[in-house]
Amino acid sequence: MISDVQNINIAEYDYPLPDGRIAKYPLAERDASKLLVLKNNEIHEDRFRNIGGYLPERSVLVFNETKVVRARLQFVKDSGAAVEVFCLEPITGDGDYQLAFSAGSPVEWRCLVGNSRRWKDGPLTMPLKIKDKDITLVAERMEKTDAYSVIRFSWNPADISFAEVLETAGEIPLPPYLHREAEAGDRERYQTVFAKYEGSVAAPTASLHLTKPLIAKLKEQGHTIEEVTLHVGAGTFRPVATDTIGEHEMHSESIIVKRQCLENLRDNIDRTIIPVGTTSMRTIESVYWIGVMLLEQGFGERNIHVNQWFPYQKRETLPTAKESLDAILKYLDIHHLDALHATTALMIAPSCPIRITKALITNFHQPKSTLLLLVSALIGDRWKEAYRYALDHDFRFLSYGDSCLFVPKPF
Repeated sequence: MISDVQNINIAEYDYPLPDGRIAKYPLAERDASKLLVLKNNEIHEDRFRNIGGYLPERSVLVFNETKVVRARLQFVKDSGAAVEVFCLEPITGDGDYQLAFSAGSPVEWRCLVGNSRRWKDGPLTMPLKIKDKDITLVAERMEKTDAYSVIRFSWNPADISFAEVLETAGEIPLPPYLHREAEAGDRERYQTVFAKYEGSVAAPTASLHLTKPLIAKLKEQGHTIEEVTLHVGAGTFRPVATDTIGEHEMHSESIIVKRQCLENLRDNIDRTIIPVGTTSMRTIESVYWIGVMLLEQGFGERNIHVNQWFPYQKRETLPTAKESLDAILKYLDIHHLDALHATTALMIAPSCPIRITKALITNFHQPKSTLLLLVSALIGDRWKEAYRYALDHDFRFLSYGDSCLFVPKPF
């Protein structure tokens, strides 16, 4: 089973996407974007603000509460050479994003370095003013690998948090395919209206269409809301560069799911659970496989990680979604935890068992991407029909583009 999925040819998930169809800027109103609905074997077109009329009755919508970090730091050397430091994930705080952001000087992060060849030695510095105090941010490269650099950031006074430093000095990391620099408006529009926990270098873009009044309307219509957290890594922008997906290494991302959410998913498992965005889907499907892992390997305390190929191992039977969620709740009880903390590199591709997700709200994704594989795992080759319709009917693509509701079977 593993070899079957690893032999999938990524060329089968390609489609023509002219640059002019990529939305470079968001619409003035979040919920005014177009909505493609694939449901009951038919395709409909509407506006996102009317999505409630297409959702199955009493759906459970799962939002990702992550908040995009101003992760790009632009340093200028005395020579005038520009060096960009892109914060990927913290080392400080044992990788816990909230601890790392609240920490004072110094902190260490894994980073990507642009124009790295121009930074041969010595520290980089940047003058800042925070709380009416003049400070100097110092960046020192402690280690360099093929994948990233370890950067130590320091400043004085040391009691200023790294979150405050990034808020002042950093820029929103727009996706590279937009081919433009971040502007003032992106600080608000490249965040969801319910963004809460800092840690992502990309927005959960399907949620960018939601407004607070629309969320209230969905609740009035009988739908319920659950929140999870997946901190989106820079790997989300990386298309598959190999012929088959077996050679593609998924990036690992941090997830947090509170006990109450786990209980609510378990108690409503027979309702239509709809992740809003691929990050939410990866989170709740990873949750299922974590439950499987606990049932197979025991409930001892561990750093929980979902390997990208774990679902494809041969098994005689699989536990139900309820049994898996019960196992996680048991694990939390044993270890006196109020939330599940884990990392996931889960690759959702055709033949991956989908155990909690019943439908999906998402944007249109890059050609030859793992996100298209995820969509195909849910609706099969019908993604091609949906994308052809979108290209033929002036839909806008990618992060600031339009949206889809995929309901894979009649409800």
